[in-house]
Amino acid sequence: MNLDELKQIRKRNFLAHKKKKKEYYLKSKLIKKEFDYEAELNNENFFSKIKTIAHEQKMYIDNRKEAIVTKINDYRNTKKEYYEQNKEKRLEYNKEYREKKKEELKAYRKEYYKKLKEKQLNKLEEE
Repeated sequence: MNLDELKQIRKRNFLAHKKKKKEYYLKSKLIKKEFDYEAELNNENFFSKIKTIAHEQKMYIDNRKEAIVTKINDYRNTKKEYYEQNKEKRLEYNKEYREKKKEELKAYRKEYYKKLKEKQLNKLEEE
């Protein structure tokens, strides 16, 4: 197989995937039922509908809350383990970084004060 054949196969597979995805989207679009607001939310059962919707949303949030808390705790634990494992590397990197920045800052200040001194000398010469 050469490169052109691979490109054609890839293109065919991609187009087939797009077609399948589009069919799935259209199918799911047809399944959705239309919501009749007049019948569902009339004065007789408006408050009961609102209560059921609020209850369903609260239950969903409560269920998700437990999952989110467990994910956060897992993330904290993995992060803590990672920091413990790589403590020496991190400290060494921080030390090198501080030294590098210290040298850069030293060079910047030296250049800055040199320019400032030249400026002041030029002012004195002009006067």
